Amino acid sequence: MTETASLPEATAKTLADIDPHLDLETEIARLRREKNAVILAHYYQEGEIQDLADFVGDSLDLSRKAAATDADMIVFSGVRFMAEVAKILSPQKTVVIPDADAGCSLEDSCQADAFKAWRDAHPGHISLTYINCSAEVKALSDVIVTSSSAEHIINNLPKDQPILFAPDRHLGAYLQRKTGREMVLWPGTCIVHEQFSAREITRLKSQHPGALVAAHPECPEGIVEVSDHVGSTSQILSFVHDNPATEFIVATEQHIIHQMQKASPDKIFHAAPGADGGCSCSSCPYMALNTLEKLYLCMVNEAPAITMSEELRLRALKPLERMLELAPTASPSKSAA
Repeated sequence: MTETASLPEATAKTLADIDPHLDLETEIARLRREKNAVILAHYYQEGEIQDLADFVGDSLDLSRKAAATDADMIVFSGVRFMAEVAKILSPQKTVVIPDADAGCSLEDSCQADAFKAWRDAHPGHISLTYINCSAEVKALSDVIVTSSSAEHIINNLPKDQPILFAPDRHLGAYLQRKTGREMVLWPGTCIVHEQFSAREITRLKSQHPGALVAAHPECPEGIVEVSDHVGSTSQILSFVHDNPATEFIVATEQHIIHQMQKASPDKIFHAAPGADGGCSCSSCPYMALNTLEKLYLCMVNEAPAITMSEELRLRALKPLERMLELAPTASPSKSAA
């Protein structure tokens, strides 16, 4: 993958330069004003980062909200592909991320050269590509989809149109079952959703018989089968808030529970367990690279910053715009990462 995060200069401040007595939240607020910045936090970030952000949400929703502001700087506390989308939609704004190494297992599994070869091996197929991919892969795709827009888009394609779906095979298989359409699937998976255990979720549910299971469609089929609701992160949030049940098992990255607890403090939430019943598998190691200290430093240094050529940006923008053309009624607030 072409590098899209320029690193701080050698003279930039580092973690070692931060005064341990510094009030980071106050300093971040000061920098936000001085640099006319907007801070975005994905639902999978630590609660302290979510609480100081201007917007908390899914990746595409956050990028669209930031594009609508008059901010000069976008501080995206999420993972790299999300910040790339923000840059694609806001080329005139500086886009920085707390940690340049905050990637994604789905993005890592689907490199541009291999993806192009896969496309070339399937002439006549339309490429529907999940938003969890690099700008280079987006630029090689026909339509970018989210987990909330994909089903609508697939159902509105001609019945005889062959489809490629990348990079999440579990989401692709879920969409095949939902739509009845055969698709050629890229073999990538999310390292968080891959590790949940249907057996351990069933065991946890037996201990909490009133609990409902809410799962993301990136989960394997066995997890989907034992779930009471399957949807994008925003759809899961709406489900647990609106459902009269008072206890839930959440089969997606566990930091989304922070927003659930804020919206429904009277309800009980359990992070779905992994195969050993007690692992921390529901915490994304890439998201965990972002810290309050790194958030402060990226604002001070204005780096790591997302950079890409205008030619690449325009090619990556085209399939994003195609998604909005094919699913014009899809609410941006329900798009998933």
